[in-house]
Amino acid sequence: MRNISSVLGKLAKSISVGLVLLFAVTSVSNAQDASNGGALFKANACNSCHAVGRQLTGPDLAGLTDRREESWIINWVHNPQGMVDSGDPQAVELKGKFPTMMAPYSHLSDDDVRDIIAYLQAEEQKAAAKKEQAAAQGGGGASQGASTLMIVIVSVLVVIVVGVSILLSRITKTLEKVIDTNKASIDVATAEYAARGGSKFGQFAKAFVRNKKLVFFAVLMLVALLGVVGWKTGWNVGVHQGYQPVQPIKFSHQIHAGVNQIECQYCHGGAFKSKNASIPSANVCMNCHNTITGGEHYDNESGISPEIAKLYRAVDWDVETRTYGNDTRPIEWIRIHNLPDFAYFNHSQHVVVAGVECQTCHGPIESMEEVYQYSPLTMKWCIDCHRETSVDTDNQYYDQLIEAHDKLKKGEKMTAAMVGGLECGKCHY
Repeated sequence: MRNISSVLGKLAKSISVGLVLLFAVTSVSNAQDASNGGALFKANACNSCHAVGRQLTGPDLAGLTDRREESWIINWVHNPQGMVDSGDPQAVELKGKFPTMMAPYSHLSDDDVRDIIAYLQAEEQKAAAKKEQAAAQGGGGASQGASTLMIVIVSVLVVIVVGVSILLSRITKTLEKVIDTNKASIDVATAEYAARGGSKFGQFAKAFVRNKKLVFFAVLMLVALLGVVGWKTGWNVGVHQGYQPVQPIKFSHQIHAGVNQIECQYCHGGAFKSKNASIPSANVCMNCHNTITGGEHYDNESGISPEIAKLYRAVDWDVETRTYGNDTRPIEWIRIHNLPDFAYFNHSQHVVVAGVECQTCHGPIESMEEVYQYSPLTMKWCIDCHRETSVDTDNQYYDQLIEAHDKLKKGEKMTAAMVGGLECGKCHY
């Protein structure tokens, strides 16, 4: 009874906190449209530099109306640099603490700014209510209530298991009685079946074995079938088309390359200048994600996307102080596209010289939520592409070949160096 009373008490406190939160949010919304303010806050990418309860590139917006007057906030949003140039002491102080100057949002009306302020106040009250609710639900009472619930669930499961066991035992005894009762009839039926020489299948099998031509034809068909299956299986050994491993971080190419239209070479710079496309280092990711946390899609205390949080753990990034630590760890990405060791493939030769699009080999990468191997990457697949792709001869390499052949026609000496014999890749790869 004490446990139940404790749980009911905690539930009453949670309900009271929820009512307070609802009343607070409703009172703010009556004055200004907090939902419109939230939409404006996100649509203008304010959440990439500002948050309620923590500092990002810009200052923490919690308690904004306590620190600044409403008229000052409106003027700052419309023209921050103008306020700094005018010598406003609060604006100059803010510029000294946060050198990155906020862009002017002159297209927002005064009421739009007031709606954003209402949204920030509502978010601040929500955060305070969540902390109060967490404190009300903390302590031993909650754990005792959870333990009581677990005991009740286990007791119910035990009762169900015992009931099912008793039911199965009764069914088994009933079946044994039925078998004993009809045992004589079963013995008579078995004797009649044996007298007739077995089943129809048995008679067919005996006739089939006696026909040697039919047996030979069946064996021949079986060998042919096994040969086809074996050939097809052997042909696809090592072909991993459709391979889609689970990565340590759920990186979405659809969001980055599709929605945000980030060029492939921004992350995979090696494809433009070297043999390998290369996996981007974590600092490339942090170029954007030191401010973009993705927390607006998640209702958690940290305000950070769980996947971006994995990136922060890897580079030991402290969101509060915006500094790097020394406890870094590698992100163990799983390679998807693999070629045999004896196969040489140069990304820059295809991407830069031939102008091949990434999608030609990797498929619609901009629409993949999780990347998989789109093409078979077999020798036949590469040869078919080389047979069908026309060559653009308008480059320096073919100019050198034409010059070498002209010298050869004139009877002049042509060395291997004149046709690319000094290229490093001829011997080293």
